Amino acid sequence: MSAASVTVSTVPIQGTGAGSTPSAALHNLHVSPIPILMAKKLLEKEHYLHSMPGGTMLNFGIFLDGRLLGAITFGAGPSLAFSLVDGAKRDDCLALTRLWLSDELPGNSESRVLGVVLRSLRQHTKVKFLISYADPTQGHLGTIYQATGWLYTGLSSAMSLYDLGDGVPRHSRSFSHSYGSHSVRYFARHGVNIKLIPQAAKHRYVYFLDASLRKRLNVPVLPYPKNKRERD
Repeated sequence: MSAASVTVSTVPIQGTGAGSTPSAALHNLHVSPIPILMAKKLLEKEHYLHSMPGGTMLNFGIFLDGRLLGAITFGAGPSLAFSLVDGAKRDDCLALTRLWLSDELPGNSESRVLGVVLRSLRQHTKVKFLISYADPTQGHLGTIYQATGWLYTGLSSAMSLYDLGDGVPRHSRSFSHSYGSHSVRYFARHGVNIKLIPQAAKHRYVYFLDASLRKRLNVPVLPYPKNKRERD
């Protein structure tokens, strides 16, 4: 599977909103497949994790007036993510692994762009459902997923990140993809000391590209998490 197989899309922007400028509202955002190295360079610079996950399969750039001002990537995600749906196979599921848009873009650009990408994935791939996470330690509740109709399934299991001693945190999936294993004992036997960085559980969201699989979801669908101001 490659992003080039997914039809290039255009998202019309009308009006202005928070984070937008009048001139930006007069143009269109273009969502287009981009090379992985282009996505990697942008995300390592701009995304709060400053990394590109291993196992990335699809990369889309968000352009305004020919300038790359955002990126969305999809990849393998957690190894057992597909098991959230009874009878699903590994290839049925992808994880939305990175999403970053510049503040230069008009308000609501995230939900509009994500909506276009979801429609394109439904039309041009065989992927049946998606999974994504929002990190509460960063103040993220998954508002973009709530706005685009994802199902909230509670908190994921907390998984530590891996540090090879260079201060760069790596997810276990990325670590295994790059080094062939994420076993701390394995690396210790080879003289490499891995530091585990404890992480908090994350909000987990699921989106069905194939609606017929919705009834086979084997975890409860819960109310969306809200911040304190929204609850009061």
